[in-house]
Amino acid sequence: MHKICVIEGDGIGKEVVPAAVSILKATGVDFEFINADAGDEVFEKTGVALPEETVKSAKECDAVFFGAAGETAADVIVKLRKILNTYANVRPVKAYKGINCLNSDIDYIIVRENTEGLYKGIEAEIADGVYTATRVITEEACEKIFKFACNMAEDRKKQGINNGEITCGHKANVLKLTDGVFKNKFYEVAKQYSVKPEDYYVDALNMYLITRPETFNVVVTSNLFGDILSDGAAGTVGGLGMAPSANIGDEYGLFEPVHGSAPDIAGKGIANPTATILTAILMLRYLNENDAADRVEKALEEVLENKLTTPDLGGSLTTTQMAEEVAKRV
Repeated sequence: MHKICVIEGDGIGKEVVPAAVSILKATGVDFEFINADAGDEVFEKTGVALPEETVKSAKECDAVFFGAAGETAADVIVKLRKILNTYANVRPVKAYKGINCLNSDIDYIIVRENTEGLYKGIEAEIADGVYTATRVITEEACEKIFKFACNMAEDRKKQGINNGEITCGHKANVLKLTDGVFKNKFYEVAKQYSVKPEDYYVDALNMYLITRPETFNVVVTSNLFGDILSDGAAGTVGGLGMAPSANIGDEYGLFEPVHGSAPDIAGKGIANPTATILTAILMLRYLNENDAADRVEKALEEVLENKLTTPDLGGSLTTTQMAEEVAKRV
């Protein structure tokens, strides 16, 4: 049995998470879902956005399934990533039939280092009107993220998905020390694997992910760059409503759709659950429930292709109705 800590969070998280959980239940996999609170509403009631009992539950479960955070996102999901030491942010970018995509052959994964860079949050006012942010890059974190990404490239090669290509995005031409280390460590680690390494300056890589996205397999980069690249990449396959993510560490897995709480449509029953369903598929694979993951993905593909979707994807169904269409095909 798999124990899952379920945190719906704010806004549409309260709609898309139950929708995805209903599909997980339909797989027949033995789950125990443990609900926990976090986010804006909890903060308004208690003054704490991420209660200690929620953190305790997250640590005691096999995985965390998270919906969305509103204004308290930095105190909830960002903090939870740090507490669980989920150093790898995995962002699949894949085209599905029935969705308006830039290219029908898009199928790659962005692996973003999740603990360092500018997102360390080390900022200061060093003089009147002068502010700094410190960018932290360590060899240890570089080695961990590159090993993770290379293992992923090797796994995809074994599955017949591309030939082990792995691409590093950096700005070593400008950030000569920090990104110099990042680039050099990439090639040092890649030599230990049966992969095909290449690197690009991240601004050029951003362009190539739009002009020839079908040529990429695994893309690995630092925290800020990965955040920007992955949101842009989502735009090539239908937007953030099609963008799942997984935060993986040595001990914990934290799974969340990329989109936010979308307060403008919250409560209307029209939120697109696709990103959350795709996130559930990532969680199933993390738990080694690959048969169930394959069944859910196949069911979702049928639903998307037949436009049995929410209005933003060209359909006329509610969030719950779309999830029901997927669940009955599982």
